Amino acid sequence: MSDTPKRVRVPDFADRKRRGEKIAVLTAYDATMARLMDRAGVDALLVGDSLGMVVKGDSTTLEVTMDMMVHHTRSVANGTKRALVIADLPFLSYQTSMADAVRNSGRLLAEGHAAAVKLEGGRSMFDTVARLVEVGIPVMGHLGVTPQSVHRLGGMRKLSMSESDRLLEDAKLLEQAGAFSIVLESIPAEIAKEITAAVAVPTIGIGAGPHCDGQVLVSYDAFGLFDEFVPSFVKRYAELGQQMTDAAKAYVDEVRDGRFPK
Repeated sequence: MSDTPKRVRVPDFADRKRRGEKIAVLTAYDATMARLMDRAGVDALLVGDSLGMVVKGDSTTLEVTMDMMVHHTRSVANGTKRALVIADLPFLSYQTSMADAVRNSGRLLAEGHAAAVKLEGGRSMFDTVARLVEVGIPVMGHLGVTPQSVHRLGGMRKLSMSESDRLLEDAKLLEQAGAFSIVLESIPAEIAKEITAAVAVPTIGIGAGPHCDGQVLVSYDAFGLFDEFVPSFVKRYAELGQQMTDAAKAYVDEVRDGRFPK
């Protein structure tokens, strides 16, 4: 019998929802981190355009390019044996034309070895999602606070109950277009619960309460590697940043004192 773990596939998301099993998702940007989280049993690794902030040091996600996304997605795929690899479509890689959306999504699958792509938006993305699904590219939707619209939203603010009708309609449209899952970011838990009950595809929450079918966190937030800004909904599962700083200081001290190497 093979020791290779069974790969999580796109249809498994719907199966998990039907069985009432929660889905655990984390972000990853390189092979080493991907390998460690894959061993932990995470269901999916999202190669997020959040890499612009936590890896590149930018203030938003808007400067991330397709070439960057292909590079990091391929790295994550190289370190993954089990988890489903999903890649963000970066800003202006899919909003400009249908041809661009298909071409760039195809790059993430063919060159980056992703199994699916994620894009932001509801009603405005209906035709795009439908076309991508039609040509065989699995799509994860993203509603609520959408980082690529940070300037229009006036910052990364949590949405209010007054936007519930629009969000519910957008979720139903994404499901109708063929999205296999929908990320709900920074929306009231009551709205997320309503959406989760109203659609057959799994919802993956980030700052959207406990009622979603799964959860996603930026790994650098969850493990204490990024401390420039920590969203209020994040739970720190480790303080690896401080541990790495302490370890690096110990190394520096030993080199300067002549204790390393012996």
